[in-house]
Amino acid sequence: MYEWLNNLPKAELHLHLEGSLEPELMFRLAERNKIALPWKDVDTLRQAYAFNNLQEFLDLYYRGADVLRTEQDFYDLTWAYLQKCEEQDVVHTEPFFDPQTHTDRGVPFEAVLNGISAALADGRELLGISSGLILSFLRHLPEEEAFKTLEQALPYRNAFFAVGLDSSEVGHPPSKFQRVFDKARAEGLLTVAHAGEEGPPEYIWQALDLLKVSRIDHGVRAAEDPKLIARLIEEQIPLTVCPLSNTKLKVFSDMRQHNILDLLEQGVKVTVNSDDPAYFGGYVTENFMALHDSLGMTEEQARRLAQNSLDARLAY
Repeated sequence: MYEWLNNLPKAELHLHLEGSLEPELMFRLAERNKIALPWKDVDTLRQAYAFNNLQEFLDLYYRGADVLRTEQDFYDLTWAYLQKCEEQDVVHTEPFFDPQTHTDRGVPFEAVLNGISAALADGRELLGISSGLILSFLRHLPEEEAFKTLEQALPYRNAFFAVGLDSSEVGHPPSKFQRVFDKARAEGLLTVAHAGEEGPPEYIWQALDLLKVSRIDHGVRAAEDPKLIARLIEEQIPLTVCPLSNTKLKVFSDMRQHNILDLLEQGVKVTVNSDDPAYFGGYVTENFMALHDSLGMTEEQARRLAQNSLDARLAY
């Protein structure tokens, strides 16, 4: 079944490039940039990947991202992910990047964007993988910081097609960022947002009504609100669901409790994605395989999920 799922053409719409930083590459970049890591080796680092919640993951995620310093580092990070896409027949990807994670450390914005963009261009030319880049704002920081990031990014407007919202969800509702999303849309950018992962269904309503998003990232807690589910079905608003991430971060205590197939059968346009695969135990095919192993996903359901991802693309 793994080979069949792996060969299924699909798109990935919820992937944080910084979250694809595998331990082996992290150690190579740390050595290249002369950075001391708090883990003695790759195995020790992998053992640290035991998270009780989103914040515990983010603490380690930001620590790992510190090895990314130069344009070449960001190229290498992105190229490694694209090679994994080629292996798993991911024919299109719309990855996120978090410039604030890097500019707050003194890394020049252009180094981040130029490295990522060069790799995506090579991915299109050499691997045949189409793509579009999404700039994400960190929601645990003030909206004023998001405005600064947007202004910093606008000279590079052609390098990304949308803005998103990620990081710590609880206590940071989408309404906090309504003005900066208004500004982004005025600049012709599309919008997406993480909502309904750890946060309540109300956050999904806010993302739709205040941020005017085209897609909801995660969105699994929509199941708690029948009116919201009805709207998602009627308007065919895609949810970019990340099964392994959801279980690793205890959104669901066990994959057998995951609701993605229930949502699929109700008519919600759910898709399968890997989120932060280096930290959560697998890329897209591994997420599909987890649904097969734990939920009895059929080939027909897998085809629908893969087609949903292709239909939910925003960048062409």
